[in-house]
Amino acid sequence: MSIFRFLISKIFLKQIAFALLALVLFIFIVKWWLGSTTNHDQKIAVPDIKGMTLELVEQELSNADLRYFIIDSANYNPDYPRYSVIEQNPAAGKFVKENRQIYLVLNPSGFRKLSIPNVISKTRRQAEPTLKALGFKIGKITYIDYIGKDEVREMHHKGKRLNPGDQLQKTATIDLVLGNGKGNYRESIGGDTDSQNENEDGGN
Repeated sequence: MSIFRFLISKIFLKQIAFALLALVLFIFIVKWWLGSTTNHDQKIAVPDIKGMTLELVEQELSNADLRYFIIDSANYNPDYPRYSVIEQNPAAGKFVKENRQIYLVLNPSGFRKLSIPNVISKTRRQAEPTLKALGFKIGKITYIDYIGKDEVREMHHKGKRLNPGDQLQKTATIDLVLGNGKGNYRESIGGDTDSQNENEDGGN
């Protein structure tokens, strides 16, 4: 009976109330501490840094308490400045915690250079798809006297004659010099043959 009276006494009830208050206060302090040390509920909107140079990116992310890491250089995109950001992860507008690392893909300095395939003596119908498949553009088409009609005799870029195997930037324009179907076989295989025959005839 004395224990029951103690359990319903004001002293015991006050002790229970103090204990519950202390427990609630402890839980509140722990949650506050965890939130302040792990940035719980703190969200930072990732800025849009596409098209920015690294110098601007560093300033922009530093102001937002974020970091960056370059993961790759993609194929050259002429719509963006050289060495600028063309992809970012997380994307702009996403919410992240403070000091989060933003992964970047940069635009290289230009199109990579490719070896020019040997399309000499190929027909225009064969040569153009071959060059276009590699990323080259076809420029002016001119003709010279040659028995092989539409047969590629020379390649040029900005007035300079090209040889198979030369390096040229992707998307560069290549001008083609084709045969017009005129002339004869002896002229087509070179004037040296005619000269040689003339010398032989004179010697006889």
